[in-house]
Amino acid sequence: MPERLTAAVDAWAESHQLTRSDAICKLIELGLKTASPILTPVHPLESDATRIEEIAVHEIETLLDPALPEDERERRIRRLTEGPPEFSHERIDLPKDSPKQRT
Repeated sequence: MPERLTAAVDAWAESHQLTRSDAICKLIELGLKTASPILTPVHPLESDATRIEEIAVHEIETLLDPALPEDERERRIRRLTEGPPEFSHERIDLPKDSPKQRT
């Protein structure tokens, strides 16, 4: 490692009361946690909206009461990700009904 990097690692190790090797391991772990994963999508054109929804569902699941029945958890997640039905006409990501389709 370059001297500048070694000095920075040693300073970080000292401030966290670690040995150099333990500090290097910890810094690598921290770096891997914050690094964006290299994804090889099954479909190369996977939309950002799908990924955003997956993240939202994951976050909602962590906030919901684990004692809720599964069907209630799914209903709440669906309601939060899709929104209330009374606002579905405002969503820009949903296809609009054409007058011909309404019967």
